[in-house]
Amino acid sequence: MPRLVIGRREWIALPDLGVSPLNAKTDSGARSSSIHAENVSLSADEKFVDFTTTNHFGVKIACHASVSRIARVRSSSGVARKRIFIQTSAVLAGGFRWTILVSLANRAEMQCPMLLGRRALAGYFLIDPQGAHLLGSRRSLKSFNPDNL
Repeated sequence: MPRLVIGRREWIALPDLGVSPLNAKTDSGARSSSIHAENVSLSADEKFVDFTTTNHFGVKIACHASVSRIARVRSSSGVARKRIFIQTSAVLAGGFRWTILVSLANRAEMQCPMLLGRRALAGYFLIDPQGAHLLGSRRSLKSFNPDNL
């Protein structure tokens, strides 16, 4: 099957959450994907989660999603913590759309608010570590409208 060549970073939109644009780091060494999340509030029955994230322009966006699972994730520093996972659709600047599983984490200290791990990348992409934003500019996501996707 042919694969799309993507760079070490790509512009991405998460239409189910109303979030766009985000600068996502591709990381084949990370098993799962994650998105920056603050003010995380899990419902009493643990079926839904509310959180706040920030797009590329610093706009805070309130998000609501169904919880897919809660699992322990070991960070790159070796610390294991419970994380909430949600399933959402993702759209790259080039128009490619697929469904991914993402954990909610505080990535405030990271350069990219989103990390695309190997589970989200597998089967679809080849990574060119020298390239960045190979599928298009953030302007192609600027006029993001979930109805157009």
